[in-house]
Amino acid sequence: MMKNYAAAVMYTILGLVSGLFYREYTKSIDAVGVKSQLSTVHTHLLALGLLMALIMIALDASLRLSGRRSFTVFFWVYNAGVLLTSVMMVIRGILTLQGKTEEMTTAAIPGIAGLGHMLITGGLIALLVALYGAIKDREVTTAEPAAR
Repeated sequence: MMKNYAAAVMYTILGLVSGLFYREYTKSIDAVGVKSQLSTVHTHLLALGLLMALIMIALDASLRLSGRRSFTVFFWVYNAGVLLTSVMMVIRGILTLQGKTEEMTTAAIPGIAGLGHMLITGGLIALLVALYGAIKDREVTTAEPAAR
């Protein structure tokens, strides 16, 4: 559970700092109000990072997910995906604010962002596997006393 708490703290800090960076960076280059991916990084970090970590703390407390291999896979793969996707959003957002179009930059940016999304998907699949196992185990343990 402490890993999830540490992730929640980390995502809170990253989410707030990215929001501050967006505000200050756009003011410094006189681009306030210009649409870019940079404006949504803080929301992604807070929603996909902080809120997900808090939900995992609650699920772990009730279903004891931490001991499951699939939950460990979820934790590392999902968080790597969220961080990779967020970094690529920052890069794409800064380039957009600098006036660089997608045609002017490398195709690696959306490709790497796509890898981040694939990691998130893989992590979510691992979470569903962990939840399935935990729910199955809980049904077996709660059904045993009733059978006596």
